[in-house]
Amino acid sequence: MKPLIPRLTSLLLLILLIWSVSFQPAGADSATISGTVEDGNGQVEGAHVRVRATGNFTLTADDGSFNLGGLTAGEEIEVTAWSDGYYVASTLVVPPASAVELLLRPYHTQDDPTYTWIDPTPGSSDKACGDCHPQILPQWQANAHAGSVSNPRFYSMYNGTDTSGAIPVAPGFVNDFPGTAGNCASCHAPGSAVDGYLVTDLNAVRGELTAGIHCDYCHKVGGVFLDPSAGSVYPNSPGVISQRILRPPAEEQIFIGPYDDIPDPDTYLPLFSESQFCAPCHQFSFWGIPIYESFNEWLGSPYAQAGITCQDCHMPPNGDTHYALPEVGGLPHPPESIPSHLQLGAESVNLLQNSVDLSVQMNQIGSMVEIEVVITNSSAGHHVPTDHPGRHLILHIVLEDESGLPLEQLSGPVVPGWGGFQAGEPGKAFAKILRDLESGKYPVVSYWKQTSLLADNRIPAGAHDRTKYTFSGPSVGEQVTLEVELRFRRLFQDLMQEKGWETPDIIMEQTTQTLVIEPWWQYYLPISVSP
Repeated sequence: MKPLIPRLTSLLLLILLIWSVSFQPAGADSATISGTVEDGNGQVEGAHVRVRATGNFTLTADDGSFNLGGLTAGEEIEVTAWSDGYYVASTLVVPPASAVELLLRPYHTQDDPTYTWIDPTPGSSDKACGDCHPQILPQWQANAHAGSVSNPRFYSMYNGTDTSGAIPVAPGFVNDFPGTAGNCASCHAPGSAVDGYLVTDLNAVRGELTAGIHCDYCHKVGGVFLDPSAGSVYPNSPGVISQRILRPPAEEQIFIGPYDDIPDPDTYLPLFSESQFCAPCHQFSFWGIPIYESFNEWLGSPYAQAGITCQDCHMPPNGDTHYALPEVGGLPHPPESIPSHLQLGAESVNLLQNSVDLSVQMNQIGSMVEIEVVITNSSAGHHVPTDHPGRHLILHIVLEDESGLPLEQLSGPVVPGWGGFQAGEPGKAFAKILRDLESGKYPVVSYWKQTSLLADNRIPAGAHDRTKYTFSGPSVGEQVTLEVELRFRRLFQDLMQEKGWETPDIIMEQTTQTLVIEPWWQYYLPISVSP
């Protein structure tokens, strides 16, 4: 009987293990809930059912039923349900529970122009966005979208003045097309242009937050109209023209966003986490010439193929754990699940400095110094630079002897004449260059007139640019110092100074190297061969 004891012991341990799993005490993750999702006309198949603010999620079956496990018995939870075209439904449940019912309520399908936009400014009303979202508001206030109807640089281009508005400085849309409003408001003042396409005078709405790109506007976007054959916006449909706006009728409200578990009057739209949401204002041509191209550049990049979106880079999580204050219903979320509203752009130094890589090699070749520079667009999902055709990069190379005097350049490109302070010096510029068809002048930024695309050497996502330069070498034994920098400039320097744009260059990459010149004739000595 002695050999039987180990087997009995093993059997007893197995029974104890089964018992411990099957009869866990209250508080263990063993409870489940089940129920159905309906819309008043029947069961809803494929609805999202979630324990709010968690990853515990399922889809309803074809009969509208669902089961959620992994819950704690006796601990109340909030369960939500969502399906396309409906507000998010919610209910409180204490697991274990069955026959849980979630009733979806459809939202309106027509935009109501009588709706009054909500001012986001805290205290402006009892519905002000900033009162419930104080962590989000300053992020938006600090980015370019908040300044869409107040940015003096933009108005200097719209009106043809300096940034003060007092001194005429061409170019300007109003100068070239007097008496017309143009389509600029479609992107810069969509809150107003939604009811006034081609008639919204940006000077008339200047400074009105709710005329621009504000919280309530973006969270009323119910869709984007895209050409299915191209996967991009239709031609001549800028901004609000390519957006489905869903302002609610009287006595109703709706907020559309990236979460499927924020209860009525909120609803979920997957588009909010997709690059297509950005396409209407970041893909547009004038007179058939592509000007704002960042969406199509992304669409044709490896980033699109990998599913890396605009939001991933321009709205990165910044550590926030709540999208709203707890006292108004905000629940803690994993920080990585909450995108910021930083909407990083051309003024974001860290973003720019992390966009490209700079590789420099310096070698002595005989009596000369050779330099090879490689710039790689390593982290931008579109061309560098992108969008406004005034933006450009300047690659500037300085090679000096021990006295600080520049060495003579023998070969390699130089910065073009429009390159400002660096014009004519060793280096290169990267830009989209437009030529005015009427005057032949270039480069111009008045893309609202007819222009031609003279050149475009910007660096696509994942691509690189390689240039080589040779300089005369100094005396043997001297040390030469190389300084290479890549700077981002918002506008062609002469025009920027005339307009009064106080926007300093951003140094994206820079490096310094030294080299001691060796006797150059050693490169030409005959090779001795041992017998």
